[in-house]
Amino acid sequence: GRWFQRSGGEAVVSTQSTGQVKEACFSRVDPTPLASPSTVVYSTSAMRLLDLPESELKRDNFPSYLCGSTKIPGAEYAAHCYCGHQFGYFSGQLGDGATMYVGEVINEANQRWEIQFKGAGKTPFSRSADGRKVLRSSLREFLCSEAMHHLGVPTTRAGSCVVSTDTVVRDVLYDGHPINEKCTVILRIAPTFLRFGSFEIFKSIDRLTSRYGPSVGKTEILKQMLTYIKTRFYPELPGQVLEEGALREEVIVDMYREIMERTAKLVAHWQTVGFCHGVLNTDNMSIMGLTIDYGPYGFMETFDPGFICNGSDKGGRYSYEAQPAICKWNVGKLGEMWALVVPKEKLDAVLESWDQAYKKEYEGIMRNKLGLLTSEPSDSELFSKLFETMRDTHSDFTTTFLLLQQSDFIEGFLEEDVVERMTTNTLSLEDAKKTLKTTYSKSDCLALMKVVKQFSSGSSSAFNPLAMYGIEIESVIRDFEIHQSLEKFDKMSAEDRNTQCRDKWREWLILYKARIDLDTQNSGTTEYKEMRSKVQKNSNPVVIPRNHILQRAIDRAEIGDYSLARRLLEVFEQPYEVPAEQWLAERDIGDKGACTVT
Repeated sequence: GRWFQRSGGEAVVSTQSTGQVKEACFSRVDPTPLASPSTVVYSTSAMRLLDLPESELKRDNFPSYLCGSTKIPGAEYAAHCYCGHQFGYFSGQLGDGATMYVGEVINEANQRWEIQFKGAGKTPFSRSADGRKVLRSSLREFLCSEAMHHLGVPTTRAGSCVVSTDTVVRDVLYDGHPINEKCTVILRIAPTFLRFGSFEIFKSIDRLTSRYGPSVGKTEILKQMLTYIKTRFYPELPGQVLEEGALREEVIVDMYREIMERTAKLVAHWQTVGFCHGVLNTDNMSIMGLTIDYGPYGFMETFDPGFICNGSDKGGRYSYEAQPAICKWNVGKLGEMWALVVPKEKLDAVLESWDQAYKKEYEGIMRNKLGLLTSEPSDSELFSKLFETMRDTHSDFTTTFLLLQQSDFIEGFLEEDVVERMTTNTLSLEDAKKTLKTTYSKSDCLALMKVVKQFSSGSSSAFNPLAMYGIEIESVIRDFEIHQSLEKFDKMSAEDRNTQCRDKWREWLILYKARIDLDTQNSGTTEYKEMRSKVQKNSNPVVIPRNHILQRAIDRAEIGDYSLARRLLEVFEQPYEVPAEQWLAERDIGDKGACTVT
């Protein structure tokens, strides 16, 4: 290995081509050229961060530069070495298997942006994979990255999506029927792509998996990394990590607190737009509090707190409702690595304030969505009951807030009219049943739960006797609860279902109306109606990247028609405006959003 200057800070770089990359943060790589690259779509707003005008993006040779076929002047291609806890277990060295650092740009506004290719070929961390991405997954990541930015959710950006005539073999449905798919490269942009897993290269042997990081014991490199991120990304925090050769523990603790708070705010944003990441491993958590690595993500349509967007997440570890707790757990894992140079109790004390930081951001966003200008202690209960009502009535997440926004609760409030409006957003008895899908029969669930009970009797451990068969206890319990819900529906008529939905919405709307009346009194403004309307309009999107919308764009792109992909980018750039195409704001009934993307 050897040293090289990386954006003013030193980083260890290895020239090793395969295997464990020890005592290094990056390995030098070269992109693998693609045949006949062409542009699918580009984001002018993202590319402006790099001071690239649209005239440059339209040049004939633009795709060749943005897929790695032609070297970008000044580029220093490298793959990042990191580790990670995947689905709760330490996996050892992972690294950039399909992405690579290209370089950094300081724009005219003196902002520094790191640029990265995804899908440009093999790296030392590709293992048996080919380092390629396909049009299907690349277009999903491109569109969602830009959509999230315009929704106000902290995220990495996507500058371009370039496709090639070269193909790779992918078994899309994992059913033994592989197909050839076109190689595609996206340009990703962020202040940095360093992640929690970047620090896990220093992890000692894990007691559960017996794996360890490739740079165990190299705390000097850890100190360099801490110094780098403090200087480069958190200069506003007082002090330096190293001053006169001495480690400043309080500076590291302050930086940890900032990362914790940013992460808490990030997941609060996810929960309030119905976004599910799908793969919240520690290697997919940004040290800048950004949404990073869009894989099998999903935006919830019919509200379901147990929503799972990743078809591989059988146990629901990364379900919608689990995201806040999982992100907190991941921040704790980052703290374990920083505890190599700072007393762990100081970092643990920071993490104790997670719940408060999350609640403050979450409730602030929820008040905006509901047009509440003041706060009340009872707000958390109001929000909780709203989501219970949405769950019980199978209401569409995004549309619920739009309907509430469009209803008049100030002048001439007509309760039954609003109840009727909210009921139009619920699912009928038959459609509700379609959303309740199970893997196991009720009898199988009962038998499997009996086995678990027998093995765990008298034991406080979380031993799963079904694990050897690939069965997650959580998925069995979830299926059993679904069977119970289906039995209730079987005893219900369509009229009963409609009455149930109306009653549940009426009950919550009475609470909401009383809260608005109190808000009107407490706000102290004569322009209350106008102010709450403005706040809601800027908080409740009309359009989100629903799966069925993205799939239409993918289907057309795969036959060479990129017009819908480009149109979707335009629409996602103005998510609070009503699009001309009504179907872009409509839900796909029965779509649970679960998928696997490679």
